[in-house]
Amino acid sequence: MCDTLVVRGQATASGALLFAKNSDREANEAQYPMFVPAAAHEPGAMLACTYISIPQVASTHAVLLSRPFWMWGAEMGANEHGVVIGNEAVHAKIAPRAAPALIGMDLLRLGLERGASAEEALDVITSLLAAHGQGGNCAHKGRFEYHNSFIIADAASEAFVLETVGREWAVERVKERRSISNSYTIGRDLERLSDGAERLAQTHGLAPEGQAFDFAEVFANRKRSALASGHQRWCRTSALLGARTGGISAADMMRFLRDHGRQAARRPDWRPDGILGGAVSAHATYGPVRRFGQTTASWVAELGSGNSAQRRAVHWLTATAAPDTGVFKPVFFGPGFEGAGLPEFGPAPGDVFDARTRWWRHERLHRAVLRNYPERLAAIAGERDRLEASFVARVEAFLKRGGSAAEAGALSAAIWREADAAEERWFDKVKAVPENPAFRPSAPMAAHWGSLARQARFRG
Repeated sequence: MCDTLVVRGQATASGALLFAKNSDREANEAQYPMFVPAAAHEPGAMLACTYISIPQVASTHAVLLSRPFWMWGAEMGANEHGVVIGNEAVHAKIAPRAAPALIGMDLLRLGLERGASAEEALDVITSLLAAHGQGGNCAHKGRFEYHNSFIIADAASEAFVLETVGREWAVERVKERRSISNSYTIGRDLERLSDGAERLAQTHGLAPEGQAFDFAEVFANRKRSALASGHQRWCRTSALLGARTGGISAADMMRFLRDHGRQAARRPDWRPDGILGGAVSAHATYGPVRRFGQTTASWVAELGSGNSAQRRAVHWLTATAAPDTGVFKPVFFGPGFEGAGLPEFGPAPGDVFDARTRWWRHERLHRAVLRNYPERLAAIAGERDRLEASFVARVEAFLKRGGSAAEAGALSAAIWREADAAEERWFDKVKAVPENPAFRPSAPMAAHWGSLARQARFRG
């Protein structure tokens, strides 16, 4: 389960487009940043995606992805032209296809590799849906099939919401600010509709002929969406975006991705134990709602020229689970930053604990905090916020003076090293805070995390 947000330039502090996503997947399903360079391909070449192979195109764009380790596709990402995409699982009255096809994460990566603008990426995805369909198991363990929705945006401040049912789809152009979650949200205010969408609805007895067509009302399985708290989280992210009256900043988007909902905002002793409801930042808990899913990676992007004609192509990645215990770190990638070096992402993680990888090193900190969430998080949250604010200030100063691509790469690499060192300090700091019985995880949550630790051979 995930949440994706976008704000066009007219509503941001810098005048640049802002994009943000929390990727929620299984708690041991490590995810990592991955760069794929632009490439030319031989005529007739085939591309092996997660489950099926499709014809390759003549050339593909360079992409930066956040990729669950076991699949070909990605949960979110950007390309060298300033296109960004995030996807969500959505649940329809019509069952998703179980047979292997393209999964939503494949479609996302294909849109980035083949689309030089948001409009082009949108056309890529809808064309691939028509040609190959979507389907197949999207779970790391067990089975989970679903339809997909997407936010597709670019550095020119264009943005679209695309929602799908099988091969059919609807598109809404984003006016100013928008979010999506695990529920259908496009009603009658759609810009485009696939040729077969109304026919599909009529075939399944969902939309009598002659009535105004409301995509969400016709297709949405509200009960299934409620199990994933999809509509509740969409309302929460919409409220967070709407409550900000001044220009929204990248730091605001980071704060939104750390949000635990209204209840947590009112209770300093709140802890992620039981039903999370409207929490945007999720931790694996127990019960029917989001039991197996938690936020395994977070991404905020700022793209465009800005108010002072500054070039902006900054991607803030945690490269870890749990944004509340992690730090957003900058990567300069996109128009104006060609040739900027990338920070050292380290080896790719898997689903077994590996201290050589950044994702699993951070899990030592994250899972220690969960043993006494209110007090242990409080021990590091102040330094986390100050450190992250210093990173934002340094990046902003660099952008204002118009530094070179080489300087951008050096700045990014230095900040990633500082963040890694801080997380090492924080692990020792939180372990020094006793496990207060008042805040210790409940028996069901402790049992769930114990099982996860055994599966991953985790060593905290």
